[in-house]
Amino acid sequence: MGEIITPGDKSISHRALILSSLAVGTSTINGFLKSEDTLSTLNACLHMGVEIHMTPEILEINGVGIHGLKKPFKTVDAGNSGTTARLLMGLLSGQEFISGLTGDKYLRKRPMRRVVDPLKLMGADITGENNADNLPLIINGRKLKSIKYRLPVASAQVKSAIILAGLFADGETEIIEPQKTRDHTERMLNHLGSHLRTDDKSIFVSPVEKLNPSNLNIPSDISSAAFFIVAALINKGSEIILKNVGLNTARTGILEILKRMGGSIEIQDKRIECGEDVGDLVVKSSDLKGIEINGEDIPRAIDELPIIAAAACFAEGRTVITDAKELRVKETDRIKAVVSEFSKLGADITELEDGMIINGSQQLKGNICDSWGDHRIAMSLAIAATLSSGETTINNSECVNISYPEFFDTLSVLRT
Repeated sequence: MGEIITPGDKSISHRALILSSLAVGTSTINGFLKSEDTLSTLNACLHMGVEIHMTPEILEINGVGIHGLKKPFKTVDAGNSGTTARLLMGLLSGQEFISGLTGDKYLRKRPMRRVVDPLKLMGADITGENNADNLPLIINGRKLKSIKYRLPVASAQVKSAIILAGLFADGETEIIEPQKTRDHTERMLNHLGSHLRTDDKSIFVSPVEKLNPSNLNIPSDISSAAFFIVAALINKGSEIILKNVGLNTARTGILEILKRMGGSIEIQDKRIECGEDVGDLVVKSSDLKGIEINGEDIPRAIDELPIIAAAACFAEGRTVITDAKELRVKETDRIKAVVSEFSKLGADITELEDGMIINGSQQLKGNICDSWGDHRIAMSLAIAATLSSGETTINNSECVNISYPEFFDTLSVLRT
């Protein structure tokens, strides 16, 4: 049985950096993901006057307090990270200075109005490309007002941006979700001493004067673990254990979907650490079957849909993914990218406006594919290649550094 510890959770790493920077005192972060995306957030915090020390084991952050950030000495570059850009939009909107925010060529194409619009309702002053729908943006920080806002789409990034802005508003802000999304921001804020409240559909955020420092243990990222879960399921005779995986209920859609497909996945030693559910996963090769994936499945597995598509290629029967139009505004148009690149491997896959249809149990053949600059496309293709005949070349595969720099090394070890 192989054993893997995948890198720290990317979503939690971003939030640990930002919220620890707003605490009063020194926080230590164990398990921080050192990837291009999270380092973009780290550099942004440094540029706003936060003192951060990094060792191979821990990250130490000397928080400056809710009102202690300083004007960045240059335009903040979010790189490829939509999380960095969108969360910082909420944070910067409530500051007492003007700041600029930009990103790489891929991020500059991604829509930002979904964040800008609610922030403007709170009184934010944000200007930029295409009526502030694209980076670069100029954010003129000011005192914000509280609002009641119903999210038009289920998005943890948009929700988190409004939550961060709500910390600097003049009263209680209510955010209503159409469907539950990952709640790492809410959990961590309460762990650090805020008075955030939630019910079935709403989050209530009040301004705070102080957040407390903490020792934070970041679990392994279930989105990164997903690639090796699928690899074990589709390769005959495989059995692996993935240690210390984050099992936040808003993120475990991937496990439920794969179990519905017939996957053998067992959770062991389930526990809570720093407000997050954590456990070990034992995964055994399984005969998968096609299913329908839609509705409430989607927000809880949105980042994992490309690797679920890979699993569906080797499942018996038809898998239909719908209600996933959000995939078109990720790092790339993931619907178009998955259909294009898996077709090159010989998959029977059809593009839908809001998803795809995959007829499984096809014999895939190696080919030259492209990642489209998207880390999850590159890794999904690599997993599919483990069960494809012949050699597969994935161009622009270095994009895996965005979330999982050690991915190909880990995959190589498991295959030997």
